[in-house]
Amino acid sequence: MVAEPGGPEDQKPQSDEARSAFVPPAGVEQRTSVPEDDHPTSEFAVPAGLTDAPGAGAGSASGSGPGSGQGSGQDPVGSAFAPPSTYGAQNSPPAFTPAQGIPMIRLTKEAPWQDRMRTMLRMPVAERPAPETAQKSDDVGPAVPRVLDLTLRIGELLLAGGEGAEDVEAAMFAVTRSYGLDRSEPTVTFTLLSISHQPSLVDDPVTASRTVRRRGTDYTRLAAVFRLIDDITSEDVEVSLEEAYRRLAEIRRNRHPYSGWVLTLAGGGLAGAASVLVGGGPLVFLVAAVGAMLGDRLAWLCAGRGLPEFYQFVVAAMPPAAMGVALTLTHWSDVRPSAVITGGLFALLPGRALVAGVQDGLTGFYITAAARLLEVMYLFIGIVVGVLLVLYLGLQLGAQLNPEARFIPHDRPVVQILASMALCFAFAILLQQDRSTVLAVTLNGAVAWVIYGAMARTGDISPVLATATAAGLVGLFGQLFSRYRYTSSLPFITAAIGPLLPGSATYFGLLAVAQGRVNAGLASLSTAVATALAIAIGVNLGGEISRLFMRVPGAVGGANRRAAKRTRGF
Repeated sequence: MVAEPGGPEDQKPQSDEARSAFVPPAGVEQRTSVPEDDHPTSEFAVPAGLTDAPGAGAGSASGSGPGSGQGSGQDPVGSAFAPPSTYGAQNSPPAFTPAQGIPMIRLTKEAPWQDRMRTMLRMPVAERPAPETAQKSDDVGPAVPRVLDLTLRIGELLLAGGEGAEDVEAAMFAVTRSYGLDRSEPTVTFTLLSISHQPSLVDDPVTASRTVRRRGTDYTRLAAVFRLIDDITSEDVEVSLEEAYRRLAEIRRNRHPYSGWVLTLAGGGLAGAASVLVGGGPLVFLVAAVGAMLGDRLAWLCAGRGLPEFYQFVVAAMPPAAMGVALTLTHWSDVRPSAVITGGLFALLPGRALVAGVQDGLTGFYITAAARLLEVMYLFIGIVVGVLLVLYLGLQLGAQLNPEARFIPHDRPVVQILASMALCFAFAILLQQDRSTVLAVTLNGAVAWVIYGAMARTGDISPVLATATAAGLVGLFGQLFSRYRYTSSLPFITAAIGPLLPGSATYFGLLAVAQGRVNAGLASLSTAVATALAIAIGVNLGGEISRLFMRVPGAVGGANRRAAKRTRGF
């Protein structure tokens, strides 16, 4: 049976012999010699004899031949490797498009290293850009074990200082990429850091881990670690492995910027400012400050004896509560004992750990978030136990504690704004912040309290919603400050949420429980928990909003950071 001309059989090879890839197609003139003055032809150039007109189909020869399609009335058959007729070099698509259809992300050096590393961490390994080796190494290559050890030590300082798990992973990933280790995967949990590096697909991976056993709050050390990472990731600054180890050792050896007694005085100032914030006067300020300082010294004594942190919080919560009960027993009419006890609670509530725990949960680090929130629960229970013991003893002695004395004054906005600033200032010293950041966080806390007062007290809006809005502005401004200074956002956020902490709701809930009104006490404690969660979610949302509208330079389509991993099957 003979096929008709122009049918499908004409488009097949005329023989079953294998053809060489270098044999030109039919209709193309084969050149046997190359003039001396001709340049070598690129493998991507159109072969001689083929038209490169935009309207011509790819693979249509200038002469006639099998499959040329001329005179047949059919569309020419194009090559699968030829660009389409609508292709233009000026409007070409990205060089690589993943299977999911997400455009390639081009990251520029102007973007902060935090944004660049977060973007790449949430991308699959096959979609990550080429490695950015910022630090030069010899011909042998970087010492893989030493780079991994340096990375783990840096991550340990960040995690122990209270940094979120996502930021710790981004920092570790930035260090390894800067020293040329591209195929690295860091993993961060509450107490364990690990990192794995695989040189190639056929080599065995190298894995190292480190355990975080001690935690301490020192935001000056945290800022120094961020400066070290920024220098490592910068091509303008040469930081060898030996230099990085030396700077890291100096950061570890540096003493805290404030001594223990300064921290004790700062704790007293925080409690006194909080007592004024909830309606106290000068005498209440003094009594609350003395009670908080006594609790702080007792906590230091327990820590020196090796008692767990839970018992330290139990002991630290007892002196402020005892001072309030003592004022009640003396029957001073112009002193509010509830303000004294509330001020002491402000100095103890673990706001930093709560914000970090909720942030880890919202960004997909559920194991670390669960551990942090469990820590917050234990510390809060320690505060509850200490205050309840004193309140119960005071009730047995005949102290008349009034649970209905809700102190919400409306005629002292200036005094409350100044008290909120003093509270943030003292909180920043307790966190061992650098002196250059104290003023910024103090102003940030004042703005948060103004927003809260305008919404909750003047506008009669729900206190929980007002707290979330004020905390959102704290997170937004904190991210802006951190981007301006290329450092962590914690020094600009943690102390600023101090005036928003639910000290009064916690006290009234504990007082109701001590008096036997369990339902009312649980309702007040539920309000305290809701307020604390509103603070944490608001801070995280404010930071995400800043990243949403402040796009990374060079990102295609605004794709700054991929969303967290999905958990519902799509």
